[in-house]
Amino acid sequence: MTFDYAARRERLAGLLPAHEVQALLVTAPENVRYLTGLASSNAAVLVRADGSALLATDNRYIDVARALDVPAVEAADVAGALASVLEEPRTGIEAASMSVATYHHLGHRLGHRPGHRPGEVLVPLGPVVEGLRTVKDDAELALLRTACELTDQAFDDVRQRIAPGMTERDLARLLDNRMTELGADRPAFDTIVAAGENGAIPHHAPTGRELRAGDLVTMDFGARYRGYHADMTRTVCLGPPAAWQRELYDLVVAAQRAGRHALAPGAPAGDVDAAARSVIADAGHAEHFRHGLGHGVGLQIHEEPFLGPSRTGRLEDRVPITVEPGVYLPGRGGVRIEDTLVTREGGPELFTKTTKELLVL
Repeated sequence: MTFDYAARRERLAGLLPAHEVQALLVTAPENVRYLTGLASSNAAVLVRADGSALLATDNRYIDVARALDVPAVEAADVAGALASVLEEPRTGIEAASMSVATYHHLGHRLGHRPGHRPGEVLVPLGPVVEGLRTVKDDAELALLRTACELTDQAFDDVRQRIAPGMTERDLARLLDNRMTELGADRPAFDTIVAAGENGAIPHHAPTGRELRAGDLVTMDFGARYRGYHADMTRTVCLGPPAAWQRELYDLVVAAQRAGRHALAPGAPAGDVDAAARSVIADAGHAEHFRHGLGHGVGLQIHEEPFLGPSRTGRLEDRVPITVEPGVYLPGRGGVRIEDTLVTREGGPELFTKTTKELLVL
C-alpha cells in the first residue's frame, strides 16, 4: 500500500499563496509523516510554494529519510537546520506545534542574517496541513478499516473473559494485549475501563476496582495500525440489568443512532451534535452529557473535524469520524456507545461492527 507524498506536498504548496507565505516549516510529527512518509520523533520538513521540499531529521532516522522521495539532511536541530536555508521572505510555521522556545531560537538565528527581521519572516499559521488530512484517500481508509477490524476482534475475544473479580486494570490489559497480538502497532490511546460508579467519569483511568455483579462496565479502546487510529466504546452489564440501567442504555442507543444518521457530506458539525444531544436532553439528561459528540480520527486519535454544540464548519465526503454520546450519573454509573464511521454521499459507512445491543455477561 503506497501513498503519493509528492501529490500531498503539491496540494499544500497550492494553499500557501492564500496564506501570504512562500513556504511552510512543518514540525508536527503527524504532518511530517503525512507529507513525507517519515515516522519520527525529531523531524521537520520545509515545503515551498513551488512544490519543492527539504526534510531534516537526526541520525536515528536519516537512513530511512534518504530512501524517501524528498531530499533529506541530517541535523539534531531540525527546525534550525531548515531555517538556515530559508530564502523565502515569509515562511509559515505551525503555531499549534512549535514551542515558544523554538520560535525564539529560530528568530535568533534569522536575526543574524542581513535583511531579515524574524517577526516578519516567520508567520504563525493555523492547521493548514490538518485541513488536508481531514479527507482520507483509499489507502488511508483501508488502514483505518483494518485498525477497526482489529478493535472489533479484540473485543469479541476478550468479552468472553469478562467476569466479576477481575479489576478494571486487568480488563484494560486484556484488551491492549489482544489488539497487539492480532497485529496492531499498539493501542491507539490509553484504554478506558470504567466499572459501576466509575462509569460516571467519561475519561476514567482504570484502577484496581474489581468488577462486580450488577455493574455497567464501559470500555473505550482502539487499535493503531500502521499509524492509523481506531476508536470504539461499548458498555456491557455484568448480570441482568436493573430497570434504570436498561433505560439509560436504550437512551444512549437512540442518541447514537440519531447522530450516526445525521452524518453526511455538507452537514454542519453543530447540527450533527444537536441531533444526538436533543434526544438526551428531551429525556431530561441534558446536564449528564458533558462532552462533544465526536471527532475525526486518522494519524491522530483526535483530529479535525470535531462535533460539538459550538463547532462550526461542514463535514466533507470521506471523513472518518466518531459518534460517541454518553450519559453519566454521578455516584451511580454511566453509558457511552461509540463507533468510528466514514462520511459517504449515500450514508455513513460503519467501520466498527461490534453489536450495540446490550450485552449481559
